[in-house]
Amino acid sequence: MTTEQVTKDRALALQALHQDSKILSVVNVWDAVSAKAVAALPQTSAIATAGHSIAASYGYEDGGMPLDVALAGVKTVVDAVDLPVTADLDDGYADPAETIRRAIALGVVGANVEDRLRPFDESVQRVSAIMRAAEQEGVAFQLNARTDAIVRGGDRPAHESIEDAIARGKAFLDQGATLVFVPGALDREAIERLVEGLGANKLSVIGAPGALPAPELEALGVARVSYGPFTQRVALRALQNLASDLYGGGVIPTDTPALN
Repeated sequence: MTTEQVTKDRALALQALHQDSKILSVVNVWDAVSAKAVAALPQTSAIATAGHSIAASYGYEDGGMPLDVALAGVKTVVDAVDLPVTADLDDGYADPAETIRRAIALGVVGANVEDRLRPFDESVQRVSAIMRAAEQEGVAFQLNARTDAIVRGGDRPAHESIEDAIARGKAFLDQGATLVFVPGALDREAIERLVEGLGANKLSVIGAPGALPAPELEALGVARVSYGPFTQRVALRALQNLASDLYGGGVIPTDTPALN
């Protein structure tokens, strides 16, 4: 089977996961070894990268990683697993259509792309460009179109940010986006309003500390939950805890997995 056909098949597999009424939980990874660790679990059906975590791995601040570096990081994940990979591609960079073409060429079959609360029409145009590029590549690309209407909403009332997220999300869906990713939507009331406005199985959220667990999100009609940079932060805290114990005279735990 050709590389191109593998990519097309994985895109269709990710599409089916998004269309399933069961919520899709994706545990974000940032390099080959974290991808392999998550992919080895029988519950894993797709892999998602965290742009913040990849940036941190290369020494960049979130949002400050050059496109070539971002794609190189994503490629290490794609090459490490035999599962659909959806990538965090920040705001799509200067030319979102070309960014998506390059990502598809690496085997990426879905992406988060954020609007950074650009003007409404510009944000919609960028989503449209992404979907047209994917269509030209012949891939059922799964765009998890992110709006920052809540997290960049500033001092405006919460209900105004939610209504803005719905308006932007509906426009993104009209352009062919698969889901609408709304970070900052943590409480039940906000999620219920977003699902009502966008439709069931169209909302994607982040499982930040304090967020509702996946089964409750599923019951509310959420399609997908991811965990962003928090997975890397938990892993790094575990490393720090181990290092602290070793400095204090501890030893490597006896149940540590053997090297492959």
